[in-house]
Amino acid sequence: MRWRLLLAATALLPHAAHAEVPQCRLPPQVAAPALPAPDGPRRVLPIAGYTLALSWSPEYCRTRGRDAGAAFQCGGKLGRFGFILHGLWPEAAPGEWPQWCPAAPLSAETVRRHLCMTPSPGLLAHEWAKHGACMASTPEAYFTSGASLLAAIRFPDMMRLSRRPGLTAGQLRDAFRSATPALPAAAIRVKANARGWLEEVHICYGKDLRPAACAERAAEDSAPLKIWRGR
Repeated sequence: MRWRLLLAATALLPHAAHAEVPQCRLPPQVAAPALPAPDGPRRVLPIAGYTLALSWSPEYCRTRGRDAGAAFQCGGKLGRFGFILHGLWPEAAPGEWPQWCPAAPLSAETVRRHLCMTPSPGLLAHEWAKHGACMASTPEAYFTSGASLLAAIRFPDMMRLSRRPGLTAGQLRDAFRSATPALPAAAIRVKANARGWLEEVHICYGKDLRPAACAERAAEDSAPLKIWRGR
């Protein structure tokens, strides 16, 4: 029942074209990945909200150009990516989340259809097994929910931001808010690595799927931020 409510709610969100990869080229077929072994205990907890985790692909691919496991995302086979969907995560109380609920296998076609959103069969399998099965009864319902939330976000001009002298995490939040005015600054979590390079942006939602303040802010507004543009 929960996943039906989630799909109904996401259908009401404003949708915008996802233009991070204007010409993503899906492969004719892919192999269905096996579901990963759990890396932690099974936790069945009531869902209090959601996190849409977006990874900045140029930073991820910076050192993975020759990694066979990252070929779809980093090798140019599908296209050149900006933000990709890392995953849609159900959240419980602050610092707690449901995980590793019983999960049905993934079909090869389900994986193939979502590679322009999350260009890694292994990551799709991991996100479904660890997070998705705790909020949806089927992989298709889970990935459709993530795609609906993703489509409602317009992205700022990341190349322009990457050239801004003295860029801060707060300025990136402001750019996201300008592109998608429905997002309050408190609902945007900016995550950078130890060297100050952008790795991810998380959008936080309440149980009703309205943007909500993140429990953790990560980078403060004043934190210096760098954005890798890729090669």
